[in-house]
Amino acid sequence: MIDTICTFLTNRIRKEMPEIDDERAEVINYGLQNIVGEIPKIFLLFFISFIFGMLKEVLFMFIALTPYKGASGGFHLKSHLGCILGTSAFYCGIVFLSQHIVLDNITKYILIGISWVFGMFMIKLYAQADTENVPILSKKERKMKQMVAYIAYSIGLIAAIFIPNPVISNILLFGNLLQTMTITKLAYRITKNKYGYEVYGNASV
Repeated sequence: MIDTICTFLTNRIRKEMPEIDDERAEVINYGLQNIVGEIPKIFLLFFISFIFGMLKEVLFMFIALTPYKGASGGFHLKSHLGCILGTSAFYCGIVFLSQHIVLDNITKYILIGISWVFGMFMIKLYAQADTENVPILSKKERKMKQMVAYIAYSIGLIAAIFIPNPVISNILLFGNLLQTMTITKLAYRITKNKYGYEVYGNASV
């Protein structure tokens, strides 16, 4: 259904803009699939979290992590079903761990410090981690998103230090750390993804 809708929209766009070639149309279609596919994925995520009694925590994590996820990027799973299952496991799994893992202050501060250093290094290397289907070829855009990633990641971990609620603090720590792992070269290899800027060459101005 999603593929049919996106193909229809892509064809309408090409009809209005005949200058779009097949390669560009494929990129547009993939982008539309990501946008249209997000809607049922989000609703299903919230439904699953409601069933397991963690809707408020998942909603908080979804909102708190969105700026960093949007700026840092990350791999995409190949199918809509895989994406739905992966997203649900990502959010619900982190909330579950956050509810059951107890960290004393010293351990938490050490983990936050290590996570911050690791994150800064990974952001420098890979953010914005695009894909071959939706590449980011503008140096200016990549630089801007990289700066936002630095800021959003740092704010998330700083908040994890000062928020007294241990579950919320853990969500910020584990959520930001796992999101950082999704932009790494290892994660791309495991999921058989390619960075867009590697496929299409060096970014332009």
